[in-house]
Amino acid sequence: MNRKTLTSWLPLALFAFVLFTPLRPIVLGGVQRGLLATGLWKAEAPATPTPAMPVALASSAAYPHNLPLVTLDGKAVNLSELKGKVVFVNLWASWCPPCRAEMPGIEALYKKMDPSKVAFVMLSLDDDAAKARKFVKSQGYTFPVYLRTGELPAPFDSNAIPSTVILGPDGQVAARHDGMAEYDTPEFKAALDKLAR
Repeated sequence: MNRKTLTSWLPLALFAFVLFTPLRPIVLGGVQRGLLATGLWKAEAPATPTPAMPVALASSAAYPHNLPLVTLDGKAVNLSELKGKVVFVNLWASWCPPCRAEMPGIEALYKKMDPSKVAFVMLSLDDDAAKARKFVKSQGYTFPVYLRTGELPAPFDSNAIPSTVILGPDGQVAARHDGMAEYDTPEFKAALDKLAR
C-alpha cells in the first residue's frame, strides 16, 4: 500500500475507531461541549421554570412523587424526601454524548444554588452503576447522583435523554426540557431562585 492510499484511508479508519469503541461518547460529548462553549452550536434554551399559584406546604400535604432511588454508594432515598425544595431532576447516562456535553453547565449551576432551597437529582440511567460511578469520579462532579430502582413514573419517563424536569416546592412540574441545554445562565438561575421563594 502506498503512502497516498494510506493517508486517504486514515481519516476513515480514525472515524470508525471512534465510532465503534468506548471512545465514542467521550469524543462526541467533548465536541458537543466545545461547540456549546464557543457559541457555534446553540442548544435549545430550556423552558424557564415558572411558579404556580403560591402553595403553603402543610406538613401533612402529600408530595406527588414517590420515587425510590439509590445513591451511588448504595443508600436508599426517595424523591419525596425533598418536599419543600425546588428539585432539578436530570436523566442522563454515561454513554450519552449530549448528556456529557451539558453536565459541566449543570455542575456550575449546582455550585451556585442554595442547597437548602434547591436540590439536584442527577438520575443515571446506566444499567451498570460502576460505569456511572467511574464517569462521575473521572469528571470530578460534586452534584448528587442517583440510580433508579425500577421503572420511572410520569413525569420522569421520557423517550429521550438528556431530559430535565424541574419540580416546584410542592412537587408540581414547573418545567420540562428534553434534549441537551445550557443551564448555567443567569436567567435560568434567577428563575430557579424565584421558584424557590
